[in-house]
Amino acid sequence: MTDPLNNRGRKWFEALTGSDGKVEGNPGSLMVAEATLGGEKAVFVGVAPDANARFPRTGHTEVGLEEGWYGTKNLRAVIEADKNGPKRPIITVCDSKSQAYGRREELFGIHVAAAAIIAAYADARAAGHPVIALIVGRCVSGSFLALAGQASRMIAFDDPEVLIHAMYKDAAARITKRSVAELDKLGETIVPMAYDIGSFNKLGGLHKLLKIADPDTPAPASLEQVKATLIEAIADARKSPRNLDARLESDGAKAFRKASLKVRQMMTEQWAAC
Repeated sequence: MTDPLNNRGRKWFEALTGSDGKVEGNPGSLMVAEATLGGEKAVFVGVAPDANARFPRTGHTEVGLEEGWYGTKNLRAVIEADKNGPKRPIITVCDSKSQAYGRREELFGIHVAAAAIIAAYADARAAGHPVIALIVGRCVSGSFLALAGQASRMIAFDDPEVLIHAMYKDAAARITKRSVAELDKLGETIVPMAYDIGSFNKLGGLHKLLKIADPDTPAPASLEQVKATLIEAIADARKSPRNLDARLESDGAKAFRKASLKVRQMMTEQWAAC
């Protein structure tokens, strides 16, 4: 029987760092560790299942209050420690099903906690830290925004279990008043509505789509493949502007995000005219 607490994200985090990511004071769901990558120190971050989660709507890789606030605290500590020296890469191993959906989370401000960690990642990138999102599993809705949205470069496994999207199919079907089958049909011709990782890659947001022999098992050869890709992404981020413009300058974005590019151009022109 598969151990529900030993998910794909945890496996890859431990394989890449040689650590379980536990830090005194952090919740059990938050993994943070420093490890050597390409001859330099890198900081790895991840979210894992936690059987002892304090909030009932977390514990299964959701990003909630504690994940947001303690993740922010750890990221801010890295920025502060490196402010007068070399900027360590920050690599987030993403395998998180969503944000936490719960009354307690809403009452105590999950939107603020999520905004805090998003801002911390953005500030790290602006300060010169290469911020890399390694998406090995699900990265949906608020978990994408919190863990991957501000990354300098995003890398994803080319695997059916990998999902990057604004919401799950059943939720999208309810909101659009369509059936799941109808959504699947639309996804065949409207790329942003598709749910496979290949379609997401067409939009131009990914730096690399990796075909791994067995995504559930970080075998030595696969581990070296992933490390080499991370090292290349870090080098690419360092020689490029620290903004996210690369996502809109890719061939995929030019082909499938024409409206977004047009709106961005018009907003820039209006801003400059003010």
